[in-house]
Order: sequence, then structure tokens, then C-alpha cells
Amino acid sequence: IIFNFELEILDINDNAPHFRRETLHLDISESTAAGERFSLTNAVDPDVGSNSIKTYYLSDSENFKLDIQTGSDGSKYANLVLKKALDREEEAVHNLILTAVDGGVPARSGTASIIVRVLDVNDNAPQFEQHVYSVNVSENSPIGTPVLKLNASDLDEGPNADIVYSFTLYTSEKIQEMFSLNANTGEIKVKSVIDYEEIKTLEMHIQAHDKGTMIQLSGQCTVMVFVTDVNDNHPSITITSLKNTVKENVPVGTVIAHIAIRDRDSGNNGVIDINIDEQLPFALNKSSDNEFALIISEPLDREKVSEYDITFIVTDRGIPPLSDNETITLELLDINDNAPQFPKSFCTIPVLENNAPGSLLSSLSAFDPDLHENQYLVYFIIEKEIVNTSMSMLFSINPENGDLYALKTFDYEREKEFLFHIEARDSGVPPLSSNVTVHIIIMDQNDNTPVIVSPWHSVHNSRISYQFLQVTDATLFSLDQYNGEIRTMRMFSYRDARHQRMVVMAKDNGDPALSSTVTIKISTVEQSVKPYSDTMEVPLEYDIFSDLNLYLVIGLGSVSFLLLITILVTIVLKCQKPKPIKAAPPCRNSVISQRNSTIGDSTLISSDAYWYSLFLAETRKGKVVVRQPIPKAGYIISSIPRSTGLTETSDSAASTLQVGQKN
Repeated sequence: IIFNFELEILDINDNAPHFRRETLHLDISESTAAGERFSLTNAVDPDVGSNSIKTYYLSDSENFKLDIQTGSDGSKYANLVLKKALDREEEAVHNLILTAVDGGVPARSGTASIIVRVLDVNDNAPQFEQHVYSVNVSENSPIGTPVLKLNASDLDEGPNADIVYSFTLYTSEKIQEMFSLNANTGEIKVKSVIDYEEIKTLEMHIQAHDKGTMIQLSGQCTVMVFVTDVNDNHPSITITSLKNTVKENVPVGTVIAHIAIRDRDSGNNGVIDINIDEQLPFALNKSSDNEFALIISEPLDREKVSEYDITFIVTDRGIPPLSDNETITLELLDINDNAPQFPKSFCTIPVLENNAPGSLLSSLSAFDPDLHENQYLVYFIIEKEIVNTSMSMLFSINPENGDLYALKTFDYEREKEFLFHIEARDSGVPPLSSNVTVHIIIMDQNDNTPVIVSPWHSVHNSRISYQFLQVTDATLFSLDQYNGEIRTMRMFSYRDARHQRMVVMAKDNGDPALSSTVTIKISTVEQSVKPYSDTMEVPLEYDIFSDLNLYLVIGLGSVSFLLLITILVTIVLKCQKPKPIKAAPPCRNSVISQRNSTIGDSTLISSDAYWYSLFLAETRKGKVVVRQPIPKAGYIISSIPRSTGLTETSDSAASTLQVGQKN
């Protein structure tokens, strides 16, 4: 017999709930809005009834919660609900535990891991570590020198975290030319020469932006670059108001130039010291910062040092120090502060008697250390009369070089010595002068033979006298009847004839008297006399055309005319009674005459050896201007030879003498 039995097996809670996958992975974008629901895999429990899955639990989370739903068959399933927006940068992964619990007694449970990975969105801009960076850079740093490496960070990931560095538009092009910026690493390097003297502070604005696909975010910072100075600039000198020439008597303290110094560096690198040679007679007076006045600190003397080279040396206080120099030249102008000096104050000159007229005795040159007109010397003899004879009639001196000449033949038996002074005067203003004492000693020669002095008439016959036979203007010249010297009696004027002619007769004292004549022609020439600063002009009130002078001229003319008539008559009478010529006994004068007869009329003509102190002044408007001394000799009045070889028949010789007349 078959029995059908229905057995009901009662379930016991011998199975725990379990999930088909122990780990659940969810990818949720951080931009997902709160309230979003995500389905979870349900747990499985083979028990039934009350022993089946009763509920689900979720581990604590600020961002997620569970929403348990009951199906139509009574099964339970859970949904994960986002209750708070996610932030990947705060928490990129959320680890949750999902627990399924059955309704058995005791209850059993099973768990599964839920890993929520938050997907990134570009919601974070790159950030620099500092908003402002400060860095020091030395000027003249080599190109490529690292300055600063920037480091910006982006909390995003992937392309959203890839950063690119660049200058912003607020950074000048000049700065971008001086520094380079690596776009990938953010490293800043020196790109060109940096000069502290041109720019001391630089400000760079730099941004870092990410590579987000939808949108790119960026951050910015400021880099302050402070350029530090190095001693790379030499000190400089500027000279203004320079006097290249000054007179040697310039007062002490006179400013020669203004000196300005500067150094473009800073600190000790820009502190400058200036110096000049301490041995020079100059000093630097500080007038203000880095400005000085170059002054004369000691008296100057051109005769010792005529030119100064002044070198200014400037040195800064950098390490190592740099220096520079500048040189100026100061020339001293001469003033007439030195009198001419003769080598000796007393000069003795021996001269042999019977010297030739015009012979050079000595050269008395003085020295003047001054320059130009202060050095140009004029020599002249200080007038002194000896037995009514002035020194200028015995000696002459070349006013240009001091050569001293004898104007006559000296005789030891008559003159043994002469003592006079020669003065040298410069042409400065005022003129300075000095003199030398000249002692002329006549040296004796054996030039005299014994002579018989008796009978007396022999000596008497050799005595010669001189007189004018003819003269163009008797008021102009006078003739000494004993020594034959012709002198001017008054000044030449423009009314006088330019050509003067005179005939002089020399006759002895014999019986009958013998004579000889000579014709002298004098021409006045216009000569421009260079004015000298030492010339003294003394106006003398002299009215040539006064009534008294006119009467004197008429009277002198009448007397001269009568005298001329008398002389002519005497000559005619002498010529009508010729007598035999008697030879005169030899005497000293006759010997000299025979010895000098060869020079004849040449003694009447000037030569370069003769220098005279006679000055023919010009008459202007009734005033006579006398100037002394004469810078150059140009006026010659000659002496008639004491013996010209007298014969019974008169020999006529014509000589021409030019006399300078100042126009």
C-alpha cells in the first residue's frame, strides 16, 4: 500500500545572507548632485520565511545613505543615495560596508564592500606656495643663472592637474627679455645682462594654468627681483670752468677749475676719493658732495715751472676698488717780474791804443728770464761827460745785442781809462732795468817816435782848424773849429729841406796856410720808429714860429751870409797868390794823417758798427716831443778827419749821409 505523506520541513536559520560579489565598485563624479540614487546588488539567503533577508545596513558615511525597498514578492533590495555632494580633492575614494541581515533567531548576516571612486572634474585652480616671492640677483649675472623655481599645485588629477607656467600681460616686455621662464618646470633664469644702474627692482607676474578639457583654471603669483650692486662702474671725472692759462702772479686761492666726480655704483662701491699730486702748488676745496674747486695753494713762478700737468686720480671703495684719472694742462703766462741781469756787475775791458774807429770792444749781453716783450732788451750808455765830451761821442753800443764799439781812435798818451755805465732795459710794462759798470783801460803801444819840437813854427804849422764854406741851412748845423765835429743846432722839422749840403774846409796854421775841403750831403729819410713801452714823452712848449724865433732866424741867416761872403773873398785872394809848398816836419798828427789818409771820406759814411744816441725829433703844432732812449741807431753825424793829406790845391770830396727823420 502506498501512502502519500506530506512532510513539511521546517526551516531553521542555518544560512547566513551573502552577496554574489563581495566587492561592489561605483564610479561617481564629484559633480553629481546630492539625492542621486545608485542601485546595489541584493544579498541572497537560502532560508525562507522569517529566516530570509530582513533588512540592509550601511556603514557610517557623511555622503551616502541606504534606501531599502520591498519588492512585490516581499524581497528586500537597497539603493545607495548620495546625501551630500562629493569632493574628490577631499576624499577621492569612499569605502562603504553593506550588511544584509536575515530575520532568524539568532539573526545571521552577510557583508559586501562598496568602493565608491569619486571621478574628478576640473574644479580646482592651480595654487602657488606663495602669493609673492622675493629673490636677490646680482647685476652682471651670467646668462642662464637660475633665479627661482616656482611650484604650483593643482588638487585635481589627470589633465586637470597638468600645469603650464607663463608671464601675464602685466609683466613688461623688457623684463621678459631679461628673464626666461620654463613653461613646464616654472624655473626662472637670467636671459640677458642685468645692470643695477639701469634698474634696481623688477616685478614679474606669473600664472600657472591647468590643462582641463572643458575649462582651464589658473592661479597667479608675483615675483619681486631685487638687483644687488657689484663694483662694475669706474668713477668718472667732469671738469668745467677750466682756465688753461693764467698769469704767473695770479693770487693764491684763485679757482682754476671745477671738478665733479660720480660713480654709478651704490654703497661703498659708489664712495669716491679724489687726489692730486701733493707736490704741486694746487689744492682741492670741497664745495658740495662730489664737487670740488681746484685752487692755487702756493705762489707760482713761470721762470721755475712754465707749465703744469695736473692729474686727478679718483678711486672708489669697492672690492676690488676701481679708479680713473684725468689730466689737464695749465700754462703760466709771463709777467715782467725779472729785471735783466748782467753776468758781472763790473766789467774791465782792455783796449789797445790806435784802435780803428768802429772796432768792437766787447759784447755786454744781459739775460732776462721773462718772455716775449718782457725779454726784449735795449742797451744804451748812461750819459756821462768827461772834459765836456759825452760817452756817446766816444763809444756806442748796439741796442739789440749789447755789442760795444769805439767811435774814435784812442791815444794812451792822452786818455788812459774810461769809467761809465751801460744799462739794459726790457720792454715790459713797467720796464725793468739793470746796469753794469764798464771800465775801459787803454793799453799803450810803441807808436811814438822821437820828434824834434823846435823850432816852434813846426808844431804851430800842424794845428788844424775847421770852418764851413757852404751850408744849405746855417741854423741846422754847427762845426767845432778845433776838432771838426758837426752837430745839429735844433730839431729837424717838415719845413726843412730834405737834402742838406755843406762844404767844410780844413786848414793848418802854417804860413802860408794849406787847406783841403770836403763836401757833405745829408738826406733826411722818413723812418717809422717802433714805440717802446719805456719811452718817456715830455711835451716841451716850443713855438718855432714865434716872433722872437723869426727874428733870430733872420739874424742868424744874415750873419751866416756875411761870413760866407768873407770866406769866399779870402779864398779868392789866397788862390791868386800861390806859393811854393813846404813840407811840414813830421809830427805825431801828421803820422796819423798819413796812416789814415787811405780811409778818406769813408769816415763820413755810417757803418753797422756806429751807433749814436742822437735823436732828431719832429716838430708838430709848436710842440717838440723828445723820446729817449732810441731803440735802434739811425742817425749819424761824422767827425772830419784831423788830417786828410793837405795840399796847396783844395781837393773836394763828396760824401752822402742819411739822417732818419720820424714822420
